[in-house]
Amino acid sequence: MVDFGNTLKTLRVKNNITQAQLAQKLGITKSVISAYETGLRMPSYDILIHIAKVFNVTTDYLLGLESKHNIDLSGISQEEKDALLKLIKAMIRN
Repeated sequence: MVDFGNTLKTLRVKNNITQAQLAQKLGITKSVISAYETGLRMPSYDILIHIAKVFNVTTDYLLGLESKHNIDLSGISQEEKDALLKLIKAMIRN
């Protein structure tokens, strides 16, 4: 759980979202987001779940208990999914 702040900031920056924009999505203040990112505060369970939904990650990932990323593959065909899986496997081998 120590890395929550860094994980949150990394996700936020990677998704080009400001602290103010994230705060608005979560219904909290920008200063609370800042406190999360600096490690001064931890979110409530409800806010943690909402953050996970905003960034399409698990709460375990946010808390540093899981390192896997989830990818939303809805909207693509099974053939495209198979091609992506094949590409990923080829990249892992190299």
